[in-house]
Amino acid sequence: MESRQWNYVSLVAVLVLVLGAVWLFWPPAKQIKQGLDLQGGLSVILTAEKADVDASSMDRALLIVQNRVNGLGVSEATVQREGARSILVQLPGVRDAASALKILGSTGQLEFVDVASIATSETIKDGLLLKKGSYTVLLTGEVVTAASAEADTKSPGAYAVSMTFNAKGRDEWGKITTRLVGKQVAIVLDGRIQSAPSIIEPILDGSSQITGKFTADQAKQLATVLQTGALPVTLKFSDTQQVGPTLGQASLNQGLLAAIAGLIIVGLYLGVYYRGLGVLSWFSLAIFAVLYLGVLGGLSRAGAFALSLPGIAGIVISIGMAADTSILIFERFREEVAMGKTPRSAAKSGTKHALLTSVDADVVTFVSAVFLYALAIGPVRGFALTLILGLVTDLTVGFLFTRPMVITLAESVIAKAPAVWGVKGGARHA
Repeated sequence: MESRQWNYVSLVAVLVLVLGAVWLFWPPAKQIKQGLDLQGGLSVILTAEKADVDASSMDRALLIVQNRVNGLGVSEATVQREGARSILVQLPGVRDAASALKILGSTGQLEFVDVASIATSETIKDGLLLKKGSYTVLLTGEVVTAASAEADTKSPGAYAVSMTFNAKGRDEWGKITTRLVGKQVAIVLDGRIQSAPSIIEPILDGSSQITGKFTADQAKQLATVLQTGALPVTLKFSDTQQVGPTLGQASLNQGLLAAIAGLIIVGLYLGVYYRGLGVLSWFSLAIFAVLYLGVLGGLSRAGAFALSLPGIAGIVISIGMAADTSILIFERFREEVAMGKTPRSAAKSGTKHALLTSVDADVVTFVSAVFLYALAIGPVRGFALTLILGLVTDLTVGFLFTRPMVITLAESVIAKAPAVWGVKGGARHA
């Protein structure tokens, strides 16, 4: 394919990419999801109390925490290991932080206890905290296979939690309730009595119910804890941060203002210094911005990206790198024209060498960003990801738009009015 035809194909390809990008990110406020620091929400780090906890226990704890987060119904939540003993949980959009913390921090150790065995001078009642080792455990929550919140038929307006046991639990529960007919069995969660009903008759169908005048939300939270099972290790909150939606929105506005201001200032400088070529850089930067937003929108739709403040910093740096690529192309083109080459010849050789230089520089940054993304945790990965995407988008625009346009213009208008395009010297003919 001839050089001129290839240039036209590249420009058509850019047009198709731009249309696809607009479809992916428009409207940006809806299509590009926001992270915790922009949308507001809750961020906690859960750390195992024991220093010598094994990896398998932490893996199990991570799975249980993930299931509990799923039970909260929070979209774009993040649950991941942080070091050997900690788990990072980020819940964008959460407003009821107290309830979320209660679910995440609960060990979830469910026990069925013979009330007669409880060694305490206090009256047995709902909410009583029992000392460890002061009672006899009849059955544990390991046998629970399902739990759900439902209306308490015996207490209008209140809710209860119904449980279903596995085969082993059904048999054991049947024997226990047969032996203790007429006596009380306390249902204890994390050492605190939830309810202490009397056994009226043997329960042989492998089910039970926890009552205690719960609200609908409380019953749902308890069911979530029971459904996911008990944590194999005790986790404590080593760090808790709650970001309000107002602060997040203010940060987003400031970040976007910085990005837009940077884009305008860079564009004005290029226009004044490079004249006609500077105007061409405006189109390059505009196409870069559209394609960049399209990539971010596509990743957001796939659930692989959420915009954060460090991510905005990566975007601002990417704008500067996109401008650098245009400057490299223009400067190398002007230098070769000044050395006596025709605009056409200078455009072909100069833009080629300029882009190769840009690739060399970007590869170093790209490798650093990849390592940062692989090793970092939390929002820092957002910075690395936006930087990686910015580098790829920048080179795409350079190869498919900026270089073909400079070559196309050099073969026509630049040779006729070089001063208008910021070009001095050069031969008139090839």
